[in-house]
Amino acid sequence: MKTPRDKLIRRAQRTRTRLKKLANGRPRLTVARSHKNISAQVIDDEKGVTLAAASSLEADLKKALSTGGDQSAAAKVGALLAERAKAAGVEDVVFDRGGYMFHGRVKALADAAREGGLKF
Repeated sequence: MKTPRDKLIRRAQRTRTRLKKLANGRPRLTVARSHKNISAQVIDDEKGVTLAAASSLEADLKKALSTGGDQSAAAKVGALLAERAKAAGVEDVVFDRGGYMFHGRVKALADAAREGGLKF
């Protein structure tokens, strides 16, 4: 019997496989969340490098947030990531939700990144 972590990894692999077919050379915006924090990266899979990253564990965000594990924190991380990605010259990405459902904190991060100027 599979553990919940095994199921999450399997869903993430299935999602990532589908995204690689649809990417057409666009970088991938991936989300990692825990109960206490959330982080996101824009990754160029062809070169294997991270173009931009943001996390609720960063010092400036940590001071401004009451907790790193709620929707407002996710929205601030998404906005910061969009700002950094645009500074790196990235506007079009594919959104990799990993094995997480697209609601709550993951959706808040995605919406903030869209408002920040990323297209996906």
